[in-house]
Amino acid sequence: MKVDRFKGNPIIFPSDISPFHEGHEVIGAFNAGVAEYQGEVLLLLRVAERPISHDPKKVKAPFVDFSEEKGKLEIIELDKDDPAYDFSDPRTIAKNDSEDRRTAYLTSLSYIRIARSKDGYHFDIDDRPFLYPENERESWGIEDPRVTQIDDTYYIQYSAVSPEGIGVGLVSTKDFEDYERHGLMLHPENKDVAIFPEKIEGKYYTLHRPVPKGIGRPEIWIAESENLIHWGNHQHLLGLSEDGWDNGRIGGGAVPFKTEEGWLEIYHAADRNDRYCLGAVLLDYKNPSRVLAKTEEPILVPEEDYEKAGFFGNVVFSCGVTVKEDTVRIYYGVADTSMAVADLSLNEILDQLKVRKYDELSSK
Repeated sequence: MKVDRFKGNPIIFPSDISPFHEGHEVIGAFNAGVAEYQGEVLLLLRVAERPISHDPKKVKAPFVDFSEEKGKLEIIELDKDDPAYDFSDPRTIAKNDSEDRRTAYLTSLSYIRIARSKDGYHFDIDDRPFLYPENERESWGIEDPRVTQIDDTYYIQYSAVSPEGIGVGLVSTKDFEDYERHGLMLHPENKDVAIFPEKIEGKYYTLHRPVPKGIGRPEIWIAESENLIHWGNHQHLLGLSEDGWDNGRIGGGAVPFKTEEGWLEIYHAADRNDRYCLGAVLLDYKNPSRVLAKTEEPILVPEEDYEKAGFFGNVVFSCGVTVKEDTVRIYYGVADTSMAVADLSLNEILDQLKVRKYDELSSK
């Protein structure tokens, strides 16, 4: 399949953004939700900021403290030689306890900042955050938004991170200036939520990805709602393969969009070596819990240097696309660091889906 990467990739670097917090550095501007508004393409960037440490033996961990009425940024400083902690993952600090090995802190704090473009390639970035942690469920940050337009309202779904786990927050806006918060639409542990852009047979639908800690695997589920707030009738949608590019974890990526053959979802998958690629799955028009077909091979893989090397390498990760005629323009995060864009042919994606009908392998 032909992938037409923009020659100016990456289109947004961390260095393009001034840090919001004093004494911090921007280490990531990536995994942006995508919206089209008043003739512009908007990228709702996940901006990750890290406290600057001048001592190579120390690691700083930021969080927002809501013990008082208003949140306050706090920073914990840890010694790399402390055997109580595991610093091997640059994104997290884990407790080094064999009976309770869990994430103790994150090394950066994420929030959402808007980038705006007339041509879809060159972006001006707002000076201040659009969405910033405002309650205890977001005290470790706001990550990986998706944007669903329903009529004149844009619904923003995002990972709300706290010591209690990762849940899914929901806000709505009509103008990307003011917004209304709707709380957690799905409780921890869950992420990778993408709401369909219209009612289907009288119901709203969303993709989501529970994160089982015991029985089960990190796979894609689907749920339905009458009002976008309360979700139920959760059904398993798409599982991992036993081997290959999608045998580690999978999750919804872009907001699904309509094609002549059904709802098309661009999703992400990682293998057991944490190499992230993008694939596509086709869902039934009237019953999106029914899988019609999927791509056997990924449609976008880490190949370029900026996709293979970065804060967390070998990652392409999309939270949004735009579609015009035969062009699917995928905006995607690269190496948990920057943003890139590539154009794919819708017909070529659909042709890849036709390679293997998936009904017999679906859990339905």
